[in-house]
Amino acid sequence: MKKLLTFFACVLMAHAVKAQAAMQQDTNVTAPELQAPVSIYNNVIFKRRLDSIQKEVPLDYNGYVQAYIDLYSKRRDEMGKMIGLSRYYFPIYEKAFADAGIPDEIKYLSIVESALNPNAISKVGAAGPWQFMSETAKMYGLAMTEYVDERRDPVQASNAAAAYLKDAYMQFGDWLLAIASYNCGKSNVQHALERTGAHDYWSIRDQLPPETRGYVPAFIAVNYVMKYHKYHYITPQSAGLAIITDTVMTSKFVALSRVAQALGMPLKDLAALNPAYRQQIVNGSATNLRRIVVPKLDKQQSDILHTAINDITAPVRPLRPMQYAAINPPPDLPARPYMANAAQQAYVVNGAAITPTIHVTKKGETLSTIASMFNVKVEQLMQWNKQLGGNANLPLLPGLTVNIGNG
Repeated sequence: MKKLLTFFACVLMAHAVKAQAAMQQDTNVTAPELQAPVSIYNNVIFKRRLDSIQKEVPLDYNGYVQAYIDLYSKRRDEMGKMIGLSRYYFPIYEKAFADAGIPDEIKYLSIVESALNPNAISKVGAAGPWQFMSETAKMYGLAMTEYVDERRDPVQASNAAAAYLKDAYMQFGDWLLAIASYNCGKSNVQHALERTGAHDYWSIRDQLPPETRGYVPAFIAVNYVMKYHKYHYITPQSAGLAIITDTVMTSKFVALSRVAQALGMPLKDLAALNPAYRQQIVNGSATNLRRIVVPKLDKQQSDILHTAINDITAPVRPLRPMQYAAINPPPDLPARPYMANAAQQAYVVNGAAITPTIHVTKKGETLSTIASMFNVKVEQLMQWNKQLGGNANLPLLPGLTVNIGNG
């Protein structure tokens, strides 16, 4: 018996190594098919724990599920990050699912799909926290344009995922089958049901693609690990995101850099709250208002931010640095000197006195035309505005903020 258990342990370790390598190659963290021997101890303890958290979705226990519990529970650092990120993303998922009548526990599926990474892209082109392929995304109303990819928007993508799962449940009448179809498509599940004459996931599992055979067990295992992480020495980590946020709507093209400047926060942190904007440009219009997610604002901050966003001809006025993430506060950031009037101190550039200011680009403007407008060199503009690229004659997008003299 001891030799047999040693053999099974070696086999499981080999599977886990293989699974980990596969995860590193692909942003989709679904592991390949695994199976672990189930001891009497495991069968009692893990089954009892799964039974205690089961709600609408069956959380069946077997060797396949145990293998994924072993895999995820050993990835303590990664799962600790998932718990931290879930504090931001799960309330979004919970609202979308509640509105659509989807069981709350299916929110854990996003961990299997993307590790809660809105910028995840699989090797086959699926994108976002819910890993939509482009054709399926279009079917469920997600826009993909030059400026925006709504597959990466946690709110929009969650609504689409809820709609898909609701359709799948209406077709199959079983949540595990609906979840399986999210991975391999409704047609594959339907064909497997027709071939076998069965009505449940475990009966058709061997008829499904290899990845889907591990997909449902992985989902059940994530439910377990997220609920019982303390028993496996998994420590929740900071999300690195503002947990409490506000939403600002705009009908204009607005650079996220402009918003970040107004809030006195790093652009990368604001971009993390707004992952759908592919060029970090919010492409609002009168007929299509766009949402900007920002850290929670007080009245003064809200007023200044609305001015910065909607009056695009005005210079951005700095706010005092704000504690935009209570669980992970940034260091104090000094407000940059965005000077806007002639009474402020000027200094000499190219033999002429200029006042440091901000220019907001208009349609057709280039770095060359802006340099001529302010009597500075293109090279200097590029130095002050590294994020704008190095092609002086390429038209810039309207609404970008260009630093003049703010090196």
